Amino acid sequence: MIAQVEPFHATTIGRIAYELAASGRDVIHMEYGQPSTGAPAAAIAAAHAVLDSEPGGYWESPALRERIARHYAEDYGVNVSSEQVYLTCGASPAFVLALSCCFRPGERVALARPGYVAYRNAMRALYIEPVELPCGEAERYQVTAAALDALDPAPAGLIVASPANPTGTVIPPEELAAIAEVCARKGIKVISDEIYHGLTYGPVADTMLRHVPEALVVNSFSKWYSMVGWRLGWLVVPPHLIDPARARIANLFLTPPVVAQHAGLVAFDCREELEGHHASYARNRALLLAALPRLGLSHIAPPDGAFYIWADIAHLTDDSLAFCRRLLEDTGVATAPGIDFDPVEGHRFIRFSFAVSTPEIEDAIERMVPWFAEQASIAAPAGA
Repeated sequence: MIAQVEPFHATTIGRIAYELAASGRDVIHMEYGQPSTGAPAAAIAAAHAVLDSEPGGYWESPALRERIARHYAEDYGVNVSSEQVYLTCGASPAFVLALSCCFRPGERVALARPGYVAYRNAMRALYIEPVELPCGEAERYQVTAAALDALDPAPAGLIVASPANPTGTVIPPEELAAIAEVCARKGIKVISDEIYHGLTYGPVADTMLRHVPEALVVNSFSKWYSMVGWRLGWLVVPPHLIDPARARIANLFLTPPVVAQHAGLVAFDCREELEGHHASYARNRALLLAALPRLGLSHIAPPDGAFYIWADIAHLTDDSLAFCRRLLEDTGVATAPGIDFDPVEGHRFIRFSFAVSTPEIEDAIERMVPWFAEQASIAAPAGA
């Protein structure tokens, strides 16, 4: 039987958005979690130098693997050898690599709902059973140790994401420690999505490696480093999975682009420029949070990190995909429907990405305020 994988509905909105832009419409892209900023200037310069001097080939940069290993020591106080680091074409192959190294077909892996759509669909493509834990306002939209401990039978694995997509919520270190205790006691393997590390607004995100040294950690150059199109990520594996990971990556994925690897090595040390991007996201976040009352949106997840607002629109619709499509067609503002991230409750949620420029955020707010007011007036008689 061929695995059934659900569509990624945000790409439907994205396709319509690009078609509208091609026809001359002014579109603001808040549907994808991609920075509007580019790669650091020094990284781009390094890429030009490589393009002018090297033919490229199947190659994995030892220097970049060493730099990533040093990053864990410098930023988290965790010792990781470069042999544990595998470079991938973004975070998505890293997840497939991690899942295929850890789980057999039919095994059960727990994750939060709402959560990133590709977790669920990648598992289904590999015939691994996703066990979605409903996480609402009481749980700050995150997996808790208590919910994980209550699963009977215990799952073979757990995916955690902090900061999370679509909510931006961060799991506090004490809760990560409690989750780690449950996993150790019940033999649950952990995959930690840390691609939004560095992008927090108050609480600091902790690596799962400080609590579960055997965890597999996924990260990427797409978010903090603003290198989405460069397709470069990495996976940290425990020592006992070095050989299985090496065998799989050589057969399934080979290596990421040579140019991206050279640029990524330089990007690691462009902190001042990247902090400027972070400051821009913080301004955008503040503007959008201040505008939410004008949009009539009062129930949101705490946006501790990443660059998302996860908002309840149940008073306006029970079809988030149709809602996002109307919003786009009427205003030119593209957003992501909640059904991607939560197949049960997502019909009443929407995700805004504030990774666009600050002028675009200001423009989007001015376009959306009257439109949301109109939707509220239309919905009011039905709810009266």
